[in-house]
Amino acid sequence: MSLRAGQFILLLVALAPVTGMTENAVALPDNYCSWEVKDYAIEEPLCGLDGDALRGKQIVSDSNLGNCLACHQLPIPGIEAYGTIGPPLQGIASRYTEAQIRVRIVDTRNINPMSIMPGFYRDPRLINRPGKPYRGKTFLTAQQVEDVIAYLVTLK
Repeated sequence: MSLRAGQFILLLVALAPVTGMTENAVALPDNYCSWEVKDYAIEEPLCGLDGDALRGKQIVSDSNLGNCLACHQLPIPGIEAYGTIGPPLQGIASRYTEAQIRVRIVDTRNINPMSIMPGFYRDPRLINRPGKPYRGKTFLTAQQVEDVIAYLVTLK
């Protein structure tokens, strides 16, 4: 079986690693904790941290941090406006395990590569054209991510 030139190029592109990194990519921040996705979940808390549900509730409500309300409905009293782009998060802990929630917050593109949800703890070298304040950084810290997860697991 022979490949035509166009098929050969497509094959090369398909087999090439897609990392988004260049030779001039910035290094990972010193405090960045590596994580591993297995079976659509990240089992271990980032950096071994414990989350705080109260802080997590504040983060999801803060438009300068998680800004989850821009896309999701959450059962937070006093919030009158919320987004409808993403699924409602009421009952998320009855649908997903903590580890499955973690992968969605860390980098949901591990579940759905076409997702428009930001990876809040995505490897910063993989972020395409980040704004200046986010170059070489994650959108949330490991502690903030674990706080958000601690809040979301209360939503049964």
